[in-house]
Amino acid sequence: MPEPLLPDGLTSTPITAADLPAVAALLAAAEEVDRTGEHYGADDLAEEWVNELVDLPRDSRLLRAGDDVVGFGTVVAPPTFRDAVSVYLDGRVHPGWRGRGVGRALLAWQLERGGQVHAERHPAAPARLTASVPMTMPDAEALVRRAGLTATRWFHTMHRPLTDLPTPRTVAGVELVAFDPARDDEVRRAHNRAFTEHYGSSERDETSWQTTFTGSASFRPDLSVLALVDGAVAAYALAYVWESDTAATGRREAHYGQIGVVPEHRGRGLSKAVIAEALHRAAVRDCRLAGLDVDSENGSGALGLYEGLGFTTVRTRTSWVRELPGS
Repeated sequence: MPEPLLPDGLTSTPITAADLPAVAALLAAAEEVDRTGEHYGADDLAEEWVNELVDLPRDSRLLRAGDDVVGFGTVVAPPTFRDAVSVYLDGRVHPGWRGRGVGRALLAWQLERGGQVHAERHPAAPARLTASVPMTMPDAEALVRRAGLTATRWFHTMHRPLTDLPTPRTVAGVELVAFDPARDDEVRRAHNRAFTEHYGSSERDETSWQTTFTGSASFRPDLSVLALVDGAVAAYALAYVWESDTAATGRREAHYGQIGVVPEHRGRGLSKAVIAEALHRAAVRDCRLAGLDVDSENGSGALGLYEGLGFTTVRTRTSWVRELPGS
């Protein structure tokens, strides 16, 4: 296994569950400078990393100066993919330790380990090593640029207040209902069909679907909406509330993590219908803000759709990519 080539005085170990409060504290200190709009508690990190999809002993590194945590890096590859294996590189350096080569050492380790993950799991397929960098972090952008990664896609975070809501939409032959756990696998299969042509999407199996989406503690079935046609799921908007964000910002946000329409029901206004219904549900259930993320190059016109529903862009992230060929 590779190890980071560290500046003098630093040590490297895999992240463990016991380290998560210290990592959360590092992220809180970094957020004061980075302004990413994201806030993580130890429980959020446990949900993201301590599961069967992530191999923390092999695919994470925590850097310390004595007892102080000064940085971390992770390499996470979902088990399923379509056109290319996705390998996501995430990490952060404490603001007090920036400019000393710590980030450079972590990124070099991530790129090497990411290449190994590709070779170990799916060497015949091409792969994308991707670092998602907020535009509020120009030093991180310079770091990935110097490492030879290429800016490939831009993802907007959009918000709207839960006031002056769009009029609920009625679509003939369509019933709008709250998410029903009994339909979880049906929604998963609808999502897989809805996203077959989307950049970076993967065919979600049951484990990755439940671990990442509907099994999350942040998932809110009561704020999520399904559109049924002849009793089957035709469209959906799945909502999440991160209480760590609520605690940090003082306002509760309903974030729509997955919105989709199965191919045969597109063009009927189902996206607008499920989103409008979801907004009204959130407004009467103690949320003050609605949010979602969209690929600026989404070919379905999603950006314009969301703008028409009152969402505006508040932050943008750039996907910086190193492409690896298949064997």
